[in-house]
Amino acid sequence: MEDFKTVAASQTTLTELMIPAYSNFGGKIHGGIIMGLMDKVAYACAAKHAGAYCVTASVDTIDFLAPVEVGELVSLMASVNYVGKTSLVIGIKVISENVTTQHVKHTNTSYLTMVAMDEHRNTLPVPGLILQTDEEVRRFYQAYHRKELKKYYKTEEKRMKSVYEIAESEELLKNERCIIQRKS
Repeated sequence: MEDFKTVAASQTTLTELMIPAYSNFGGKIHGGIIMGLMDKVAYACAAKHAGAYCVTASVDTIDFLAPVEVGELVSLMASVNYVGKTSLVIGIKVISENVTTQHVKHTNTSYLTMVAMDEHRNTLPVPGLILQTDEEVRRFYQAYHRKELKKYYKTEEKRMKSVYEIAESEELLKNERCIIQRKS
């Protein structure tokens, strides 16, 4: 294993034609199809960087910004944005292109955390990352902050479960779209 690799060394693009079998009843491409392609390109990018088998540990929020139509080419561009000891955060930008009109739209961006594994399913250390551009530094910095926010949210989730107050929660929920009807 090399000690450090550049971002460019493992950047990966996957392009696929969206066929009718991928569509939902509304004629748009299923979000699950896009999510599956994201997982595939994240694996390829992470495995190239790690030089090892990688598994998906988590997926950050996936916000679909624009629908994908049957007949469009979808391209998923993946790069390593951050590395820890055994994990990598892969940033993925998804665009779709109407090949007839050449109209290109950004459909979503997401971040997948991948973990390098050996043949016995033990975690493996991954190479560090050589950051060569301001953009790469920004992405690494933002990924670091997302990681810290995840830690904070996990801690807050545990705290909320341990100090749950019925009266306080009912007060907060009274302006929400719910009705509390307890069964006796």
